[in-house]
This record gives sequence, C-alpha cells and structure tokens, in this order.
Amino acid sequence: MGPDFSRFSGLTRLLLTVGFWVTLFSPVVYLLERNLEFFYIFDKDHLHDLAKRGIAAHGNDTRSIVHYITSELHERYPANVNLDEEFIFNNAGGAMGAMYIIHASVTEYLIIFGTTIGTEGHTGRHTADDYFHILTGEQWAYAPGDYEPEIYPPGSVHHLHRGTVKQYKMPEGCFALEYARGWIPPMLFFGFADGLSSTLDVQTLWRTTWVTGRQIVGNLLVGKF
Repeated sequence: MGPDFSRFSGLTRLLLTVGFWVTLFSPVVYLLERNLEFFYIFDKDHLHDLAKRGIAAHGNDTRSIVHYITSELHERYPANVNLDEEFIFNNAGGAMGAMYIIHASVTEYLIIFGTTIGTEGHTGRHTADDYFHILTGEQWAYAPGDYEPEIYPPGSVHHLHRGTVKQYKMPEGCFALEYARGWIPPMLFFGFADGLSSTLDVQTLWRTTWVTGRQIVGNLLVGKF
C-alpha cells in the first residue's frame, strides 16, 4: 500500500500518487536497464550467420529458409522457440505484412516478417534495438537528410538503433528475420495502433494479443524475462 493522500484535492492526490510510484520504481527500472544484457538469450552474430546459411542453402525458397532457421533455433533454445508457424497480419506505421512469432519475451522478440507484394511505412521509434535480417527480396530505408536510399539485399542486416526512426519500403516481395532486444512491451502500442485506429480488424488484433501474450507469459514461466 502507498501513503495516504486522501486529504488532498483530486488532481493533487493523483499527481502525488503517480510521483510516489515513479520514485519507488525508478531505481528498479534503472538497475534493470543497466543489466539488460543479462536477460538476452539470442546472439546477434549467430542470427546473422544462421540467416546467411539459410539463404546459401535454399536460395529464394523462403519457406525452406524459414524452416532451416527455426529448426536450428529450436535445437539451440528448445524451451523458448515457437514452431507453430502461424502467420498473422500486422499493420503498423502504415505498412502491412504478416508475421510469424518465433519468440516473444519482455526483453526480446524474434519474428519472421514479410509480404509477397510489397509495402511501405514508418519504422516506429522504439525502446529496443531492431535487427532486420533480409532473407528474400530487398528493404529500402530513408533517414531525414539523406539524399540516397539505404538498400538492404538478402544476407544483409538493417540495424534500427533504439530511439531512432526511418521510412522504410519493401518495393516488392520481401521476408526478413526480425530480432529486437530491449524493452519489448512498449513496442506493442505501435504494433496495435493501426488496428485500433484504421483497419479495426478485431480478429487479427485478438490473435496477435493471444499469441504474443502466450509467448511472453510462457517464457516468464521458464525463467526468461
């Protein structure tokens, strides 16, 4: 229980209550922030190498590349990798594609994201670093002030640094292994915004919520924060 602020007016009481809880939890958040590396299980270099090996083994056969990647990941992290290859539509930042959630926890997510017909939109400004490993097709990106596009072909990685933002485009079909590490829950607001304000696709929103929540809770139960 927090302190008794009942003698103050409503607005003052609210501000005092918020201030109390912020003060209480700030040291905890600070300590967690300083030790985020401790909670990560996936290795960035391994994921990049795995993506490149999948491409080398299967060329433009996206389905086989995905199977190659998820099979090795499941062998390495059997308790933390989802092999149920269910693709769910995702509308975020004006772009539309589909994602298969391989892993979701408080500090990491790993998905296959892509589309067969192309899309374009806003990356979002996130509380995690995002590593976009291109498997098939290309991703283009633009940052304010640039006069040439960033072009990412198969086998390359587009690293969107935490807190930065870009415009991005998949000019045609493109699929990627997307890995984010940092604070994942705040990213969900961006992931749900278009569904709540534009598409109003309740079924997709529910399925996304269910699968993401199931993954995060399931990983917490096996000790993965």
